[in-house]
Amino acid sequence: MPTSGAGRGDTTSPLRLEFPQSLAVYDDYAAAQKSVDYLADQKFPVEQLMIVGTDLKRIERITGRLSWNRVAMGGVLSGLWLGLFVGVILSLFSGEGFVTIISTMLFGALFGLVWALAGYAATRGRRDFSSVTQVVATRYEVLVEHKSAAQARELLAGLPGALPNPFA
Repeated sequence: MPTSGAGRGDTTSPLRLEFPQSLAVYDDYAAAQKSVDYLADQKFPVEQLMIVGTDLKRIERITGRLSWNRVAMGGVLSGLWLGLFVGVILSLFSGEGFVTIISTMLFGALFGLVWALAGYAATRGRRDFSSVTQVVATRYEVLVEHKSAAQARELLAGLPGALPNPFA
C-alpha cells in the first residue's frame, strides 16, 4: 500500500488528511479517543482529524503445549463444526435432513482429523505450542489538517490533561 502523497490533499481516500500536523501523542488509545470526542463536543470538524497508532509491536501469548492427541482432538472438533454447518445447509434442500447432517458431520470430522494431523506433521516439532497473536500500538498520535491545527490546539487546551506533557 503506497503512502506517498499523504500530504498532497488526495481526497479519494478517507484515510488521508490535507497536510496533516501532529496535534498530540498519547500512550493509550482511550486518551486519544477522549481528545477527539472532546473536540467533537466543541463542534470542531472532526473529519479533519485522524488517530494513528505508531510504534507497533507484536504480542504472542502462549496458550498451551501441542501434542498429537491435542492436535487430533482439535481437528475432529473443527471438522464436526464444519460438517454441522454444511449439513444444516444441505438438509434445507434435501428430504432427509437428519441423515444429511450426521453424514456431513462424520465426513467433516474425518477431514478435520486428517488435515490437522498433516499440518502438525509438516512442522516437524518446530512449533509444539499453541498461541494467540495481536499487533498493538504503543503510542497514538492525533493528526489534524493544517488549516485547523491552531483551532484544534486552542480547543483541546480546555480539556484538563488532554495534551500530554511535552517534556515527559
